[in-house]
Amino acid sequence: MSVLAVGTLALDYIETPWDKTEEVLGGSATYIALAARLFTEPVGMVAVAGRDFPDAHKQLLISKGIDLSGLQELSDHDTFAWGGRYHDNINVRDTLFTHLNALAEFDPVVPDAYEDSKVVCLGNLSPDIQTISLNQLSGRGFIACDTMNYWISNTPNALRDVLAQIDCLLINDEEAHQMTGEHNLILAARQIVALGPRILVIKKGEHGAMLFADEHIFIVPGFPLDKVRDPTGAGDSFLGAFAGSLACESHIGLDALKRAVIYGSSVASFCVETHGPFQLVRVLPAAVEERTRLFRGLTEWPISCESLDV
Repeated sequence: MSVLAVGTLALDYIETPWDKTEEVLGGSATYIALAARLFTEPVGMVAVAGRDFPDAHKQLLISKGIDLSGLQELSDHDTFAWGGRYHDNINVRDTLFTHLNALAEFDPVVPDAYEDSKVVCLGNLSPDIQTISLNQLSGRGFIACDTMNYWISNTPNALRDVLAQIDCLLINDEEAHQMTGEHNLILAARQIVALGPRILVIKKGEHGAMLFADEHIFIVPGFPLDKVRDPTGAGDSFLGAFAGSLACESHIGLDALKRAVIYGSSVASFCVETHGPFQLVRVLPAAVEERTRLFRGLTEWPISCESLDV
């Protein structure tokens, strides 16, 4: 397997200042897998769905080359469901409800064909579930992990056990502060890397992302958009594209990591342009490459001094 996504399948209920959707396809595994498949195949998924998960959603994932051999389907539970309402400032949202449903019974089983995946993405899940998944991997692929404030606050010891086993942690700036008590992201990064992951990506939403690898720091801006429809899944899309890019590399060094961060930011910018993961379904790899080229133009600067023509 090229990329393995371990995460959630969900039915999302999303309200924005412009519109509202119900039972839209969601979940970290969905966004990770759909983003990764823009770069590489095969992409496998380990997740759980309930009796109400639409067959159309499964067929959509299959049609995009996602291997669902690792999907568990529980006939006596509903699918994990999440509801959120975004404010006029789209960076602010309220969680309306979280129904674990089938996710509460999730006991991940990694199929044999997935065990030697080149890149493994541990989506936002309980650290205990992440550990169970890691223990089933026979190979030693590159392991990238996401987490969130709930696990940082409520399961710090289990999370530390996971951090000691992974290569890369991807979190946002608020989570970095929560983990360390540091508002300075440079100091926060040093503390987090000391816990185990040799690579850290701190996402800053519309303000871009920071990569910390050994003593190197690489910073990219957010891609400028005139309209953000729905930020749901942007972070997972970043992780999926990051993983898909790395899966194409013969060697995962600093240059490969820099490219992966740019691709992660590019694909995340597509994700937020519509509700749900459907822009990831529609977008073509050529469009991702073009947006990545535009990223270069955002950050290039001339080496020599030239007079400004006005």
